[in-house]
Amino acid sequence: LPSPIPWSLTQPVTPDLLVSPSSQDGDLGSECPEDRGNWTGRLDFLLSCIGYCVGLGNVWRFPYRAYTNGGGAFLVPYFIMLAICGIPIFFMELSLGQFSSLGPLAVWKISPLFKGVGMGTILIVSLVAIYYNMIIAYVLFYLFASLTSDLPWQHCGNWWNTDLCLDHHVIKAGNNTLPVNISNTVSPSEEYWSRYVLHIQGSSGIGDPGRIRWNLCLCLLLSWTIVYLCILKGVKSSGKVVYFTATFPYLILVMLLIRGVTLEGAWKGIQFYLTPQFDHLLSSKVWIEAALQIFYSLGVGFGGLLTFASYNTFHQNIYRDTFIVTLGNAITSILAGFAIFSVLGYMSQELGVPVNQVAKAGPGLAFVVYPQAMTMLPLSPFWSFLFFFMLLTLGLDSQFAFMETIVTAVTDEFPYYLRPKKASFSAVICIALFLMGLILTTEGGMYWLVLLDDYSAGFGLMVVVITTCLVVTRVYGMKRFCRDIHMMLGFKPGPYFRACWMVLSPATMMALLVYNIVKYQPSEYGNYRFPTWAEVLGILMGVLSCLMIPMGMVVAVLQEEGTLWERVQQASRPAMDWGPSLEENRTGVYVASLAGSQSPKPLMVHMRKYGGITSYENTAIEVDREMEEDDEEESM
Repeated sequence: LPSPIPWSLTQPVTPDLLVSPSSQDGDLGSECPEDRGNWTGRLDFLLSCIGYCVGLGNVWRFPYRAYTNGGGAFLVPYFIMLAICGIPIFFMELSLGQFSSLGPLAVWKISPLFKGVGMGTILIVSLVAIYYNMIIAYVLFYLFASLTSDLPWQHCGNWWNTDLCLDHHVIKAGNNTLPVNISNTVSPSEEYWSRYVLHIQGSSGIGDPGRIRWNLCLCLLLSWTIVYLCILKGVKSSGKVVYFTATFPYLILVMLLIRGVTLEGAWKGIQFYLTPQFDHLLSSKVWIEAALQIFYSLGVGFGGLLTFASYNTFHQNIYRDTFIVTLGNAITSILAGFAIFSVLGYMSQELGVPVNQVAKAGPGLAFVVYPQAMTMLPLSPFWSFLFFFMLLTLGLDSQFAFMETIVTAVTDEFPYYLRPKKASFSAVICIALFLMGLILTTEGGMYWLVLLDDYSAGFGLMVVVITTCLVVTRVYGMKRFCRDIHMMLGFKPGPYFRACWMVLSPATMMALLVYNIVKYQPSEYGNYRFPTWAEVLGILMGVLSCLMIPMGMVVAVLQEEGTLWERVQQASRPAMDWGPSLEENRTGVYVASLAGSQSPKPLMVHMRKYGGITSYENTAIEVDREMEEDDEEESM
């Protein structure tokens, strides 16, 4: 008799490639790079992007820009610029971050010669983070001041008021008898802001900061503490906080909007905001203003989008997310305009003056005009608290993004040393930026804030974005970049995106840059003109971020070997380990180029993990085939 067949051989053998992931020993790792961390929920990324883009500028810059640049007609250049500049660059930044899973410094493995662009970005973001948190500190100050039965900026007669102070209740009473001349008077809210909150009378100018205002200093400390606690665990903690900070402002905005449009005279303000003046469209200024609004509102170039996308899984649909965030941001700006101008219309009727005399932009709107309007409403402390709480939540999630960008950029550069100590490193950064921001809490701090606001993210930011656009399309190559997106999303970007990336976006931003330089105007705050040394300091802030680019080039060239031209060529090529961070996502040219790479075909890893071929593997096979065809063409 033949010897019996061992039982183990009678069992069907599952080929190693087809073993299900659960039966493996876990040697394949997960879809996410574990050591770096990832978003923990499906909506974390989307809400973080919305929270980052929808910030204070939507409330205090857009409505004013719209009314000064043709009212409703401003929406025409606004949406055209959104299509040419906003959406394509937004998508490019998300693609770079998600494809490489790297922060804004390490992502320049794509072309190490231009690593200085990343350094410029970090410098800009650090300067912005310093003064942005000071604005949040002012908001906190007003938030606490609203917790009273009578708002402190409601009446004159306080120690900080002057003889010029005129209460609106007096004006209203005066309208019934004798008209009151208000041209040489100041509202209680304006004196509260400048003489009590800022105590600006204690400083003669930017060179004389005066004493530290301790109540502002404590508010700044509180705002840094809140920011630190929210980014303590990186995107795992901030990704949860944004569920509140990104959605709650919409609830308050709707409440303010409903309250605003039900006020007497509201339509006067809305009419003022939206009446189209199409003759404005012939002016280049309006188109430039629209592009600037898009540029700063979406936060392109600050590295926040790239950082957030770098925590995504490799196949996240960022194409869809791009349209949700950019269009959502535009709609929010328009809605905020209704909420602001309906109240300004009511206020102009109460004061008996035209709307354009009460309309302001920037901090003047948030800390003077709107608080004054609140005092005219019943339950004024409640509406005031709501308004400042909305500003707080709007500001905080933008600040999370700035901090996450700085921390991620540096930890990705030194992952072995800093990643395990990320919480301590975040604390060091927060403390350093808090100490640098102390000058903003002095009596002359507002002058420094205006200087930082005007120069930190001006032409330097535009140079960074233009360079990024040109490097990705010209140096790295449009074909290669589209192939990377195809590998990641399963389809190539269409002709609209390619045309914008190649020509339209860089050309528009070049025009913006030239316009900004030609139409340069020195900074001012109210009637105060900044001295020459302050102007020079401001310009140096902008120039320094641009100088990072040639400095980075020199360092990259010195690290290579050969003649100067050979060094430049080598430094401009992608680094060996450029590409997807996980081995299973590396196909085609990216196969086995990671340090310590074992697998000859990551496709096999994919099949072993998922038990078959998915649409993404089909894409990977297509991409490989395309690359082979390209290589054959080149060799011929």
